[in-house]
Amino acid sequence: MQTLNWIDWLVLGITLIAIVSYGTWQTRGSKNVKDYLRGGNTSKWWTIGLSVMATQASAITFLSTPGQAFNDGMGFVQFYFGLPIAMIVICMVFIPLYHRLKVYTAYEFLENRFDLKTRTLAAILFLIQRGLAAGITIFAPAIILSVVLGWDLLTLNIVIGCLVIIYTVSGGTRAVNVTQKHQMVVIFIGMLIAFLLIVDKLPEDITFSKALDIAGASGKMEVLDFSFNLNNRYTFWSGIIGGTFLMLSYFGTDQSQVQRYLSGKSVKEMQLGLVFNGLLKIPMQFFILLVGVMVFVFYQFNEAPVNFNPTATELVLNSEYADDFKALQAEQKQIFRDKQKIIEAYTASDNPETVKYIAAANAANDELRKEARDLIDKVSDSQDIKVESNDKDYVFIHFILNNLPRGLIGLLLAVILSAAMSSTASELNALGSTTTIDLYIRNTGEKTEEEKVKASRWFTFLWGVIAIGVACIANLAENLIQLVNIIGSIFYGNVLGIFLLAFFFKFVKGNAVFIGALITQVLVIALYLLDLYEYINLPFLWLNFIGCMIVMAIACIIQFITPKTKINA
Repeated sequence: MQTLNWIDWLVLGITLIAIVSYGTWQTRGSKNVKDYLRGGNTSKWWTIGLSVMATQASAITFLSTPGQAFNDGMGFVQFYFGLPIAMIVICMVFIPLYHRLKVYTAYEFLENRFDLKTRTLAAILFLIQRGLAAGITIFAPAIILSVVLGWDLLTLNIVIGCLVIIYTVSGGTRAVNVTQKHQMVVIFIGMLIAFLLIVDKLPEDITFSKALDIAGASGKMEVLDFSFNLNNRYTFWSGIIGGTFLMLSYFGTDQSQVQRYLSGKSVKEMQLGLVFNGLLKIPMQFFILLVGVMVFVFYQFNEAPVNFNPTATELVLNSEYADDFKALQAEQKQIFRDKQKIIEAYTASDNPETVKYIAAANAANDELRKEARDLIDKVSDSQDIKVESNDKDYVFIHFILNNLPRGLIGLLLAVILSAAMSSTASELNALGSTTTIDLYIRNTGEKTEEEKVKASRWFTFLWGVIAIGVACIANLAENLIQLVNIIGSIFYGNVLGIFLLAFFFKFVKGNAVFIGALITQVLVIALYLLDLYEYINLPFLWLNFIGCMIVMAIACIIQFITPKTKINA
């Protein structure tokens, strides 16, 4: 894997410094809590829409999603099918209510509807899951870029975390919104250029249509899966049902998103911002997955490593299994040579029947890659060294470093780091706000405007330090984008159920909801662990739906069986 030269460093450095400096300068001197936590309610709909999108589109999106498509195809896009439905519900129900109550956090509403302990519980559940996620959004690019830059993980975690802390602590919500708008522009430009270059690097006789045929032969273009098979993690139904509940909870009750649109000038601006996000998000994810599919097609004509993680490859080549690994590499080269003959026959004859032989060659190559991962795991276990054998998250970065021109490599790395910073900034901003408003001020009494802003800054800084700490001790999962969504799914369904009870079940009171939420959280964690250890088969997306239904059912049952005189509103 080639190293960066001075042009890449220059592009990378200028892009990052410009974004951080601009955000800090534009939002300097926020003196009151309305400016600091709600951006002075000055955001236009396009700023809200881009900020909401940037909050969700972390570095994990741009590192993991192409790798997800490279391995498993376009089916992951079904994960987002519930997003437009969720946007409509939030625009009709959540936004008007939040605006009318003039809340700073989503959890303030729960005290008005239920009681302080329910508000506090929901805020704490948010702080736990979002605090963990913030660490992962720092860790994700750090572990990949550590290979690229040759820096140790600890240094990269601290550098990325500190860059975010500088402008988030300085300018609050407005700083996050202002920087995210420009970060998304950099991200869109970078990904579009990458896509065009991938297509351009394909052989002249391989049209875009033929490239899609080659990808489709190996199942990479299968977008829709209407089966009810729980063995398939991403299906149309899990996306529509589980995805809708996940998106409702994320965009409607997660303060990192709520704070983005609460900064809007009016209800209309907030609603337009979310509608903009709902219309653009699925095409954006489809496009990013398509980039991954095109990388897959690119490696039909160019030799790929048997494992894309260079650290893992180096480890196994310096072990007792080196000869076995080299044998796999030699076998892969032979498969590649045979596949070139099949592809040449396909392009010469244009016979669609020939494509199935390409699929067979790719299936054999997949088996080799699996054997390589098994060897890496053996070495990792025997030497007690944590090395990730699953290389999905390394596919796109490998392509960038080895195939793109100088300068553009720096831009794409800036895209990855910008995405990391934008998502982490939103999370730290929301963590600081929730801690200040829902825990600190609510339990210590009213403060002056200056004291509120000062407390928000300090709590944001504290959560930044905690996120860096989480990043430093984190371990890679099967796929980073899945890990973030798994963490969210464990908590989101429960929190969404609490809010739906508040909106639509007026007879349910605080004690019933509080007890129901505690029981539900234990049950959801238990279900996840049972699936993790393969006692049951339950894709994580369904945890959102199940958690929401359980808390609503338990709260209603408790309310019915408890004497009214013993229930506190």
